Amino acid sequence: MDYVSALVPPVVMAAFFIGLVVTIVKSQGGPNKAKEDAAVDAAISRAESAQQTPRTDGV
Repeated sequence: MDYVSALVPPVVMAAFFIGLVVTIVKSQGGPNKAKEDAAVDAAISRAESAQQTPRTDGV
């Protein structure tokens, strides 16, 4: 019976991991893809513009 208690945690963790991967794969694309892409593009452009803007605070 010890082997059952030793195998339960890895099996449960594997099942949750598989469920997580399936959820991530299913959520890729679809109707929200353009909105997600636009949000990422906006964040990248903000980061690039902040990086290129010269600092004028006397440093």
